[in-house]
Amino acid sequence: MVLHPTPKVRVAGQEVTFCCKASGTPVPKKYYWYHNGTLLDSTAHRHGSRLLLRALTPEQAGTYHCKASTEAGAIRSAPAQLSVLAHGQQSCKAMPEPSLVELPAECHQDTGGSRYYDVGQCPPTPCAGSPADGQRCGAGARRCCGVRRMETREIRCGGSALPIKVVTKCGCGPCAQPRVLVQGRVTAADTGEPLRFGQIFLGRKKMGFTGFQGSFTIEVPPDTQRLVARFVDRQQRLVDAVKVLPFDRRGGAVYQEVKMMRKKEAVELDAGQNNAIPLGEASGQEPMAELVIPAGAFLRPSGEVFRGTVKASVTFLDPRDMTTARAASSDLSFADADGEIVPLRTYGMFAVDFRDGDSGTALQTGPVEVRMDAGQVWMEEHMRKMKLWSLNPETGLWEEEGVLRPTKERRGRREERTFLVGNMEIRERRLFNLDVPEDRRCFVKVRAYSNEKFNPYEQLEGVVISLINLEPKPGFPANPRAWGRFDSVVTGPNGACLPAFCDARRPDAYTAYVTATLGGEELEAVPSSPKLNPNAVGVSQPYLNKLGYRRLDHDDPDLKKTAFQVNVAKPDPNNIDETNGPIYPYRSLRECEEAPVSANHFRFYRVEVDKYEYNVVPFKESDLTSWTGDYLAWWPNPQEFRACFIKVRIEGPQEYMVRSRNEGGSHPRTRGQLYGLRDARSVRDATRGGSSGACVEFKCSGMLYDQSLVDRTLVAVIPQGSCRRTAVNGLLRDYLARHPPVADSNNTAAFTMLAPVDPLGHNYGIYTVTDQNPRLAKEIAIGRCFDGTSDGFSREMKSDAGTAVTFTCQERPAGRESFFQRLLTSPAEA
Repeated sequence: MVLHPTPKVRVAGQEVTFCCKASGTPVPKKYYWYHNGTLLDSTAHRHGSRLLLRALTPEQAGTYHCKASTEAGAIRSAPAQLSVLAHGQQSCKAMPEPSLVELPAECHQDTGGSRYYDVGQCPPTPCAGSPADGQRCGAGARRCCGVRRMETREIRCGGSALPIKVVTKCGCGPCAQPRVLVQGRVTAADTGEPLRFGQIFLGRKKMGFTGFQGSFTIEVPPDTQRLVARFVDRQQRLVDAVKVLPFDRRGGAVYQEVKMMRKKEAVELDAGQNNAIPLGEASGQEPMAELVIPAGAFLRPSGEVFRGTVKASVTFLDPRDMTTARAASSDLSFADADGEIVPLRTYGMFAVDFRDGDSGTALQTGPVEVRMDAGQVWMEEHMRKMKLWSLNPETGLWEEEGVLRPTKERRGRREERTFLVGNMEIRERRLFNLDVPEDRRCFVKVRAYSNEKFNPYEQLEGVVISLINLEPKPGFPANPRAWGRFDSVVTGPNGACLPAFCDARRPDAYTAYVTATLGGEELEAVPSSPKLNPNAVGVSQPYLNKLGYRRLDHDDPDLKKTAFQVNVAKPDPNNIDETNGPIYPYRSLRECEEAPVSANHFRFYRVEVDKYEYNVVPFKESDLTSWTGDYLAWWPNPQEFRACFIKVRIEGPQEYMVRSRNEGGSHPRTRGQLYGLRDARSVRDATRGGSSGACVEFKCSGMLYDQSLVDRTLVAVIPQGSCRRTAVNGLLRDYLARHPPVADSNNTAAFTMLAPVDPLGHNYGIYTVTDQNPRLAKEIAIGRCFDGTSDGFSREMKSDAGTAVTFTCQERPAGRESFFQRLLTSPAEA
């Protein structure tokens, strides 16, 4: 499917057009349209690849999708939502929706001590199209609900006033169009060696190369539903990796680690002899199958029979080895007879590379045989469903090559064994799979939070949640542990729903291993020991016990805390305890996606040193459409985000909170006005007693949102304690002196500067990273700051490396306020 229908909003009485287009051999010419899953009458609507609906009524609202078919198969489009508004009904309400932001610790807004303030927000929902758009395939000039008016208010905090901008009116306007990116790193699965300058393909088009460290950036084409990328090692040491990469449709970058299997060392075969190649890599276990190549089966690309020595490399990805899951190609899906993309459960995949032993040219084969040991098939019903599949590298979908049929053979005098035998030819495609379609499917609801308070309004978006399906424990029936499938989904404002195999008869028939990453940082799962807390896990009893929730370190505290494992027990519709999540039947995806935050769900959270961020102009970094053009916006450009950090060294007996206060410094529209505050707690240096370091964000200098004039941000860095400044980086001091004006920094309890416009680097104690994703930019900058280098990354603080300013702090006498406290309570005097 190369063109999918797009969502539309119309007023009753208008008309609307949906379009789709499929490619294939032969060319698809039959198209069918469905409304809410019901086939539309082609005679009534006269549709082909275009569906035109006239004189719309509210009853015609809902989802629409198309199906294209030929004698070779079928494929469905993604569904598109049609909203039909009554005359006079507004798709964008002028009254903003509630949106809470956390205020600084010294600010309390009510007698209950609440630190949250409602700044309002406008949901970026699409607005109704004009009548002229009725017969267009696309959305025309798209308009969305957005901010139309803001006002500045002041909040009393201690002895000072804190400015804050609040949304007061919403309305329709041009839709925000942030760039959608996938970034990451490609490495070898066995050694972690980066894929240097590897080729990247989207479909048949070469999009670019990986970097020296294996890094890559892919800009997702508009209206993409399924991003399929192929990574190719030009040195042919690694097997081509075809990956279906998750991305955030609302904009920004999602980070993804890509693993590639190392090619099996080639062996020499005589093309004139029968040859058998074992398929299986799990140590101490029998091969899963074997590839049998009869004499005379090797062919040149012209079809001529090849006679001579063949260099054969057959690399098998063995699901009995848990470490291979992340190196699997594609997302193990295929299009069924109705065109629906449905999952497969793998028993192993293998990549083949046959070459002329003399010239090195690639060879093909005529009919060859795959013989699978039936003793390796762990579920009896899978014996009847096992098939051979090949991977289409352009769609990332597996396509059927043939059926494996049981055959009994006698090995030796007494032993009789059953094999599943299938035939195929090896032509252009070189990656094959032993799979069965699996119809026992569910969805698992997962949410990610910014901390372990699990506040509903502090959910994290843009987190990549990954789920590995683990096969049954021994006894259902007897089988070794193995993985069967791997899926990844990006969290949105309401979490994520991950597909998983499930079983209604036995809770532990299938289990799932779940992880979460944000910009390459692993998030922590809720602990399961020493005592399981249902309120923290997010799932109520008794269903939680049935699911058997266990964090990875449940039995061994030395293991990581970043994954959990659960039984995927299909919910019993007759048991009220199991009808509220976190497991949903496969046909209840919409219920899962729209489940309220009060419904059962599994949780991850960020483990951070204490930190706090306050912006005068509110902005959700996880939702780029929430950006508002304003002179006081912390991020002045929604297409590119520049993160700046200063490294502060603290010599003192404990860890200290360090604040940066950021004001307009040189721009006439913002001079003296607050942009925002940042607090970060210093982190102990494990190698230096009595020393800690803090990486504190500040607002970068540069153009403001109108891109007409540079502002040098006035930054004040203030430790919270009895501290005095004892050293400033010499290079930074000289740079600031050479680039006037110079900020007054006479107060030894703080460090003040007009922030540099240039991205200086670790020699100055300043760390600057630019990226299309604000969170990713900050994560990279913090990693470099901790490491004290301009290109490294660390989560262990090195307080004596790459520091900008040093403070010496001591325990103050009881009753004496620190300068930080005096600044809050009596700012004029301080």
